[in-house]
Amino acid sequence: MRGPVTDGNIVISDLRAVPHFADAIADRVWRAWWKPKGFPLEHVAGLVRENLGSGPLPLAIVAHRGSTFVGTASVIASDMEERPQYTPWVAAVWVDPAFRRQGIGGTIVGHAARAAFAAGADTAYLCAVPAKSAFYQGLGWSLHEQDVGDHRLDVFTLKPI
Repeated sequence: MRGPVTDGNIVISDLRAVPHFADAIADRVWRAWWKPKGFPLEHVAGLVRENLGSGPLPLAIVAHRGSTFVGTASVIASDMEERPQYTPWVAAVWVDPAFRRQGIGGTIVGHAARAAFAAGADTAYLCAVPAKSAFYQGLGWSLHEQDVGDHRLDVFTLKPI
C-alpha cells in the first residue's frame, strides 16, 4: 500500500506512515482477542510493532479521522495454527463501535487483501466466527472451510480480481 487513501473524511494508511496509532491498535486487538485468554498487553504491542518493519509483510492498515483511531486490519503470515499451509492472512479486523455500519470494515479488509496481493500472494485467507460469514461473503470472500479448530471458525479465501 502506498500513501494514504481517503474515503470521505476517513483516511486509510499503512501503520508505518502513522506509527503513533500502534498503541491504539494493540489496545483494541488485545481487548478483543488476547486479554480474555490471559495474554498481557505488552505481548500484543510487540506483535503490532512487527508491522513497522521494512518488508512488505506483516503490515497493519489503519483507518483514522485526523488523530482519531477508527479501525484496523493486519496482513500476517499465519492466523490459524491448525492451517499453517495457508498464507497470508487478513487478521485482527477491528472497527471502533462508534464507526461501525459505515462500510469502514469492508474498506480496510479490502485494503489489507490488496496489500497481500501486492506482496505476491495469489490467495488471501481470513478466519472468523460463523456469525460474520455473511459479512465476509458480501465482500467477495469465498467460504473455504467451516468448523475449524477449537473455536470452530470459518476460513475464507479471496483471489485477486
